[in-house]
Amino acid sequence: MEPTPLQRALAEAPEKSRVEAIRPDEEFFIFRLGALTLAVLSKQVREVSRLSPMTPLPRVPSFLLGAVGNRGQVMPVIDLLRFLQQGESKPIPGGRLFVGESSGLLVAFLADQVIGLRRIFVADKMPSPAGGGAASEFLLGLVQHRELGTVSLLDLPRVLSAARASVVRR
Repeated sequence: MEPTPLQRALAEAPEKSRVEAIRPDEEFFIFRLGALTLAVLSKQVREVSRLSPMTPLPRVPSFLLGAVGNRGQVMPVIDLLRFLQQGESKPIPGGRLFVGESSGLLVAFLADQVIGLRRIFVADKMPSPAGGGAASEFLLGLVQHRELGTVSLLDLPRVLSAARASVVRR
């Protein structure tokens, strides 16, 4: 008597099959700025570099600190604390910048401390708090990290779009 298809499949199956639940995750670039721990999707960060001499720009919003040269390109430098109305950061010699990119637009952002890349499970994201002020409209959500505390997930394309619109309006 010939075995049934089910019997053949069972005979060919491994001794112990392990089914691992796949938890979708995303990679984020995490940094500190003032009292905030912020993260942006790593695919939107081109590079991290030291703060080089900055050229002030006249008649621009206060969150736009100036312009820096990086690899033959001149790009604006944004203070996210001022932009998010959470205070202001002070550029220090030897400080860090990260270059963000969205829709072909390159912008440098100040960072007090670069933490690095971390994978964050999509299921661990929490929504931004309601009534969180101007900053909450630029957040994808929050994550509670056991080592870093609360990490705010920044919507970089929205930040760049709003910053650009603010500069163009002037």
